[in-house]
Amino acid sequence: MAWPEKERYPGLLESFAFKYAKRWLVVFVIVATVIVAYFYKDHADVIAGNTIVARSNLNLIVATDKTSPFPAKKLWVCPMHPQVIQDQPGECPICGMDLVGMDQPDADAHPHNPSVFIDAATQQKLGVRLAAARMQTLSQDIHAYGNVAADESLIFNLSAKVEGVIRKLHIKAVGQQVHEGQVLYEIYSPELLKSQEEYINLLEEKDILVAPMEDENAHVSGKSTMTEDDMMALKMNAEKRVLVRDSLLHADAGNELINELTSTYKSRDVVEVRAPQSGFVTRIEAHEGSTVKPMDNLFSFVNLSRVWVEVPLYPDQLSWVKDGDKVTIRLPQSDMREINTNLKFIAPTVDAMTRTVLARVNVDNAGNMLPLGLFLDVIIHARPHKALAVPRSAVMRTGKGDFVIRAEGRGHFTPVKVETGIETADLIEITAGLHAEEQVAVNGQFLLDAAASMSDAAQRMHNNHNAGDH
Repeated sequence: MAWPEKERYPGLLESFAFKYAKRWLVVFVIVATVIVAYFYKDHADVIAGNTIVARSNLNLIVATDKTSPFPAKKLWVCPMHPQVIQDQPGECPICGMDLVGMDQPDADAHPHNPSVFIDAATQQKLGVRLAAARMQTLSQDIHAYGNVAADESLIFNLSAKVEGVIRKLHIKAVGQQVHEGQVLYEIYSPELLKSQEEYINLLEEKDILVAPMEDENAHVSGKSTMTEDDMMALKMNAEKRVLVRDSLLHADAGNELINELTSTYKSRDVVEVRAPQSGFVTRIEAHEGSTVKPMDNLFSFVNLSRVWVEVPLYPDQLSWVKDGDKVTIRLPQSDMREINTNLKFIAPTVDAMTRTVLARVNVDNAGNMLPLGLFLDVIIHARPHKALAVPRSAVMRTGKGDFVIRAEGRGHFTPVKVETGIETADLIEITAGLHAEEQVAVNGQFLLDAAASMSDAAQRMHNNHNAGDH
């Protein structure tokens, strides 16, 4: 057999190498694809910033098919960062807290009602305690402060009744105490002078009409009795005198001027104006030498024999307070007794500045022991109220409402939105969301709520992932 020529060797070797290289390249590509797909599907972690969530762990959170013979795998989550999920105990890579064990919920749980399962050992570690919602009688003493204010029904203004010039003021300062009949100011008034002269003329006319009756010789002259005309004239004179006297009294001249005119028959150029009732001066608008006319306000007074104690109440206290509730007022002086009274008035409006509602108590102020503006300690004894209640610590207040963690039994817990009512130091009324005897967590509920939120979020992520696969 003849050997190929030497120059043909390179061509044969090149054809042989090219033929088998293509086959090995195809095998290599298939093996590489299988390896990449395996690690991408079962071992790839999703890492976004500080968020670490294992894809295989998410699939274990939700319930598997009821026909599956394999139990759900236990997961471990961070109480502060529920997005951190691992299939073994350890520490949170974000905050360093110990992860909390959590088994998956029942397969038949409602998909829109997030719940979480916490085994007995974990509940003991968290210190979870339960309490039942029960009908209870709620009562509370509301401690507030009160401010002494003037009783508006005892505030009065003194205005000028006639035109004239004020010659002298006897009231010097606001806060000055004034007694009924005390001189307030002196006024020169042509109108008052004219009324005095008219009153004096009527007095003189009266004297003339009754003079024959007072004469010692009247019985001798036969004039001991008045004629019918004289009696009619005397009656009209008396009526006119009453009218003039009332006009002087209306001008606050007082009975002192009437008595002086009756006894002296002389008028006064300057008339003293007197206080119609007692009180304390709260405003002065008159000045010596000023001209006044009818209806000009000169002074304001307040009678402090009875005062108001105004008590501002905040919105969370309004549901407790009602008209007629018993009130105890503690006076600042230790040697003075407490005042027991009743709530008389609750304003229907909210103060725009303080966002409070004003309640009011009437208090007798004999001896002016309560000056205006004094602050007092006020205790409102609210009437007992029967309602469904839970411990206050069981209610979580959030921006989306009030929630409790309801125990569903066998270690399952569900966040439930509730509506609350009145509160005491230990209890809070539940008006909607719970029924009597239902169990709620009274502590550790923030950790339970975080776990439930995490479980719900994982359920949605798992559903979205499955929907994308299909």
